[in-house]
Amino acid sequence: MAEVKTQPTKENVGAFLERVADGERLKDCKTIVRIMKQAAGAPPKMWGAGIVGFGSQAYKYASGRTGDWPIVAFAPRKTNVTLYLMSSADGFGALLKRLGTHKMSGSCLHIKRLSDVDLVVLTKLVTASVKATKKKHGLLEPAH
Repeated sequence: MAEVKTQPTKENVGAFLERVADGERLKDCKTIVRIMKQAAGAPPKMWGAGIVGFGSQAYKYASGRTGDWPIVAFAPRKTNVTLYLMSSADGFGALLKRLGTHKMSGSCLHIKRLSDVDLVVLTKLVTASVKATKKKHGLLEPAH
């Protein structure tokens, strides 16, 4: 069985972002880092060559293949920034309607620039996704 390509690396997230983005795109990426770091309660790490992820969750396919994937992640692409979210999170659909200009495909939220969306709504989407992912994988911390 082939090894999963998207695994955590030791590459510096800041250096990666400086290399692939500049100006407004770099500022947007740094804002997304802050939002995701706060929501996940985990520092950013590079996953593969182009994904910035936060935290880790184990998964298992019906085939028996297993691996790890970030709890929440994003990738700066040439024409947009793709956020990897759990689209089945409570209230996700209602929040998307209030987000602003975006495209959604599966669990991938594509945003051209953060100025096109409501940052409060985006933060709620990311937080809902993280909470749903942690709940699904038994990663929620006990209430005090």
